[in-house]
This record gives sequence, C-alpha cells and structure tokens, in this order.
Amino acid sequence: MATNFSNKAGILADLWINFRDQEEFADFIEYNDIGLPLAYYIHTEIVLPTQQAEMYVEETFNLLCAALNLDLDGEYETLNEMFDKSSK
Repeated sequence: MATNFSNKAGILADLWINFRDQEEFADFIEYNDIGLPLAYYIHTEIVLPTQQAEMYVEETFNLLCAALNLDLDGEYETLNEMFDKSSK
C-alpha cells in the first residue's frame, strides 16, 4: 500500500519547515520551490488541494523517494521513518 496524500503533504511540509536551511537539502529545496511550500499550505489547511496542486505534491514526494533511494510504493507516515529506512 502506498503512502496516502495526507501523509505525503505532511512529510513534505516537515521537510520544508525543518530542513530548508540545511546544506544537504539545498538543491532539493531549490528545485522543489513550488511543491514543498504547497504541501505545507495543504497540510496546514491554508489552501485546499486542487488537481494541479496534488500533481506538484505527488511529483515532489516521488523525487524525495528517489533522493532517499526509497520505494515509491512504500507506505510512509513520517519524514523520520523515511530517513530511517533510507540507505542514503
């Protein structure tokens, strides 16, 4: 079972808020300058998810999985869980 959209938004929001000043994530944060803040806004219910917004969040989450060398179909609940399961 894959990670649900709500968890994806929460994971990306956590990354954006807590790691955006970390050098090791600088390229990822810069490249995903729409998907990460959008995930945060959706997660905190500042905005409602639209089909296009969901596409940005999904793409950003997929890139995070690739960056961490994790299975796209894995079920993740938190960013820390993803870090623990990552081989990088």
